[in-house]
Amino acid sequence: MQTKYAGGLVVVAACLWGAIGLFSRILTDAGMNAIQITTTRSLVTAIGLLIWAGSKGKWRISYKDIWMFLGTGLCSVAGFNIFYFLTMTQTTLSLAAVLLYTAPFFVLLLSAVCFGERLTRQKIICSILALCGCICTTGILCGNLSVTPLGILTGVASGFCYALYSIFGKFALQKYRFETVTLYTFLVAALTLLPFSHPVELVQIAVSSPKVAIVSLLLGLVFTLLPFLLYTKGLSGISSGTASVLAFAEPLTATVLGVIVFGEYPDLFGWLGVGLLFVALVLLQRPQPLPQHEAEKIQ
Repeated sequence: MQTKYAGGLVVVAACLWGAIGLFSRILTDAGMNAIQITTTRSLVTAIGLLIWAGSKGKWRISYKDIWMFLGTGLCSVAGFNIFYFLTMTQTTLSLAAVLLYTAPFFVLLLSAVCFGERLTRQKIICSILALCGCICTTGILCGNLSVTPLGILTGVASGFCYALYSIFGKFALQKYRFETVTLYTFLVAALTLLPFSHPVELVQIAVSSPKVAIVSLLLGLVFTLLPFLLYTKGLSGISSGTASVLAFAEPLTATVLGVIVFGEYPDLFGWLGVGLLFVALVLLQRPQPLPQHEAEKIQ
């Protein structure tokens, strides 16, 4: 896959993630809490992929590679959701979101250590621009900030766990197709989160009305399964660091949809944040010059 298409897949995935809030609100109004919503997403995604991958024979993995999927499913998807929800109980929602989006900085550092990826000036500048944009869009600059040490700790932990998907996923993609990686990621995540989600109550809410059932399916298949497939596919064609920064399209999309659907117009800082996020994404898509030694090899 050409790199430019890989980046586009990641951006499309992030845009789909940015729409999750529209469906989460419906499930929240129906009585689900945050962990139950995440469990529903993971279960529907895992079941859908299990049916598809099983029919294609893409579900087989080696037992010695289970650690990769414990990394993507347990340490990343389940881990960042649990820490993120804990952070929201300790501090403001806006600060929780900002701390979650420290993930690209962790990805850049871990990718340099694990894969030898270069910490280019372009990646660093775009990461800083994107994080500043995220800070502006959350509205954190306009209100009183409530912070606890535990909230900061769990918030940074959520960002670190969020980053681990790009790292463990990169390892897994060296041996398995992106569909297989996504399947086992959500199987592990669903099995991890299920005991914390009050399963009986979750099922009762999910089947309480056709609307809730349909929204649950859409959330799991269209806005979780599809973007994770696209992101994982894109991750096989670009560096982990670049993919993690491109994923800042998620809060950008969420802000735009908030304006269109709910009339939640940002203030001046919010529009500044949207602009910074857009600039970061555009700059990151620009081709980077090759290092001198690589350019000499091509010549």
